[in-house]
Amino acid sequence: MSDATAQPQKTESFYDLVGGHETFVKLVDIFYEGVAEDPVLRPMYPEEDLGPARRRLTMFLEQYWGGPGTYSVERGHPRLRMRHVPFKVNPEARDRWLHHMRAGVDALSLPPVYEATLWDYLDRAAHSLVNSFED
Repeated sequence: MSDATAQPQKTESFYDLVGGHETFVKLVDIFYEGVAEDPVLRPMYPEEDLGPARRRLTMFLEQYWGGPGTYSVERGHPRLRMRHVPFKVNPEARDRWLHHMRAGVDALSLPPVYEATLWDYLDRAAHSLVNSFED
Protein backbone atom coordinates (compact mmCIF):
# COMPACT_ATOMS: atom_id res chain seq x y z
CA MET A 1 0.00 0.00 0.00
CA SER A 2 1.43 3.38 -0.93
CA ASP A 3 1.56 6.32 1.45
CA ALA A 4 -1.15 8.06 -0.58
CA THR A 5 -3.70 5.35 0.21
CA ALA A 6 -2.62 4.57 3.75
CA GLN A 7 -5.27 5.31 6.34
CA PRO A 8 -4.12 7.46 9.23
CA GLN A 9 -4.02 5.48 12.44
CA LYS A 10 -6.43 6.60 15.09
CA THR A 11 -4.76 6.97 18.44
CA GLU A 12 -6.73 5.93 21.47
CA SER A 13 -7.66 8.64 23.93
CA PHE A 14 -6.90 8.38 27.61
CA TYR A 15 -10.65 7.84 28.03
CA ASP A 16 -10.41 4.72 25.85
CA LEU A 17 -7.18 3.50 27.39
CA VAL A 18 -8.56 3.47 30.93
CA GLY A 19 -11.81 1.71 30.06
CA GLY A 20 -14.19 4.42 28.89
CA HIS A 21 -17.55 5.23 30.39
CA GLU A 22 -17.62 2.43 32.98
CA THR A 23 -14.31 3.59 34.47
CA PHE A 24 -15.46 7.17 34.93
CA VAL A 25 -18.84 6.09 36.34
CA LYS A 26 -17.05 3.94 38.92
CA LEU A 27 -14.67 6.76 39.85
CA VAL A 28 -17.50 9.25 40.29
CA ASP A 29 -19.78 6.81 42.12
CA ILE A 30 -17.13 6.03 44.72
CA PHE A 31 -16.27 9.71 45.04
CA TYR A 32 -19.89 10.66 45.71
CA GLU A 33 -20.33 7.82 48.22
CA GLY A 34 -17.77 9.68 50.31
CA VAL A 35 -19.24 13.12 49.61
CA ALA A 36 -22.70 11.95 50.69
CA GLU A 37 -21.41 11.40 54.24
CA ASP A 38 -18.96 14.32 54.39
CA PRO A 39 -20.00 17.15 56.72
CA VAL A 40 -17.91 19.73 54.86
CA LEU A 41 -18.63 18.80 51.25
CA ARG A 42 -22.23 17.57 51.39
CA PRO A 43 -23.67 21.03 52.16
CA MET A 44 -22.14 22.31 48.91
CA TYR A 45 -24.68 20.21 47.02
CA PRO A 46 -28.10 21.82 47.48
CA GLU A 47 -29.90 18.99 45.68
CA GLU A 48 -31.09 16.21 47.94
CA ASP A 49 -30.31 13.70 45.19
CA LEU A 50 -26.63 13.64 44.23
CA GLY A 51 -27.52 11.93 40.93
CA PRO A 52 -27.43 15.13 38.85
CA ALA A 53 -24.05 16.09 40.34
CA ARG A 54 -22.72 12.59 39.58
CA ARG A 55 -23.87 12.92 36.00
CA ARG A 56 -22.28 16.35 35.56
CA LEU A 57 -18.93 15.24 36.96
CA THR A 58 -18.94 12.06 34.89
CA MET A 59 -19.69 14.01 31.70
CA PHE A 60 -17.01 16.57 32.53
CA LEU A 61 -14.30 14.00 33.21
CA GLU A 62 -15.22 11.92 30.17
CA GLN A 63 -15.01 14.96 27.91
CA TYR A 64 -11.76 16.18 29.45
CA TRP A 65 -10.11 12.81 28.86
CA GLY A 66 -11.22 12.41 25.26
CA GLY A 67 -14.64 10.80 25.57
CA PRO A 68 -18.01 12.15 24.44
CA GLY A 69 -18.46 15.93 24.34
CA THR A 70 -21.83 15.75 26.07
CA TYR A 71 -20.80 18.11 28.86
CA SER A 72 -20.18 21.05 26.53
CA VAL A 73 -23.26 20.28 24.45
CA GLU A 74 -25.48 20.37 27.53
CA ARG A 75 -23.70 22.89 29.77
CA GLY A 76 -21.36 24.95 27.61
CA HIS A 77 -17.74 25.64 28.45
CA PRO A 78 -16.73 24.02 31.75
CA ARG A 79 -15.57 27.29 33.40
CA LEU A 80 -14.57 25.36 36.50
CA ARG A 81 -13.49 28.32 38.62
CA MET A 82 -16.59 30.31 37.75
CA ARG A 83 -18.91 27.41 38.54
CA HIS A 84 -17.30 26.98 41.96
CA VAL A 85 -17.31 30.65 42.99
CA PRO A 86 -20.61 30.35 44.92
CA PHE A 87 -19.00 27.77 47.21
CA LYS A 88 -16.33 28.35 49.85
CA VAL A 89 -13.58 26.05 48.61
CA ASN A 90 -10.94 26.34 51.30
CA PRO A 91 -7.95 24.05 51.87
CA GLU A 92 -10.03 21.77 54.13
CA ALA A 93 -12.70 21.34 51.43
CA ARG A 94 -9.98 20.72 48.84
CA ASP A 95 -8.32 18.09 51.00
CA ARG A 96 -11.62 16.33 51.70
CA TRP A 97 -12.46 16.41 47.98
CA LEU A 98 -9.07 14.86 47.22
CA HIS A 99 -9.56 12.23 49.95
CA HIS A 100 -12.81 11.02 48.39
CA MET A 101 -11.43 11.24 44.87
CA ARG A 102 -8.37 9.23 45.98
CA ALA A 103 -10.69 6.43 47.11
CA GLY A 104 -12.26 6.43 43.66
CA VAL A 105 -8.94 6.42 41.83
CA ASP A 106 -7.59 3.63 44.02
CA ALA A 107 -10.68 1.50 43.33
CA LEU A 108 -9.98 1.66 39.59
CA SER A 109 -6.71 -0.31 39.88
CA LEU A 110 -5.32 1.43 36.81
CA PRO A 111 -1.83 0.75 35.49
CA PRO A 112 0.59 3.05 37.36
CA VAL A 113 1.19 5.45 34.47
CA TYR A 114 -2.56 5.99 33.95
CA GLU A 115 -3.19 6.30 37.67
CA ALA A 116 -0.44 8.92 37.97
CA THR A 117 -1.74 10.86 34.97
CA LEU A 118 -5.30 10.92 36.29
CA TRP A 119 -4.25 11.78 39.84
CA ASP A 120 -1.95 14.57 38.71
CA TYR A 121 -4.84 16.25 36.92
CA LEU A 122 -7.28 15.81 39.81
CA ASP A 123 -4.77 17.15 42.32
CA ARG A 124 -3.97 20.21 40.21
CA ALA A 125 -7.66 20.87 39.53
CA ALA A 126 -8.52 20.68 43.23
CA HIS A 127 -5.77 23.12 44.13
CA SER A 128 -6.81 25.53 41.39
CA LEU A 129 -10.37 25.74 42.73
CA VAL A 130 -9.43 26.98 46.21
CA ASN A 131 -11.09 30.37 46.50
CA SER A 132 -11.01 31.00 50.25
CA PHE A 133 -8.61 30.59 53.14
CA GLU A 134 -11.29 31.09 55.78
CA ASP A 135 -12.53 28.23 57.91
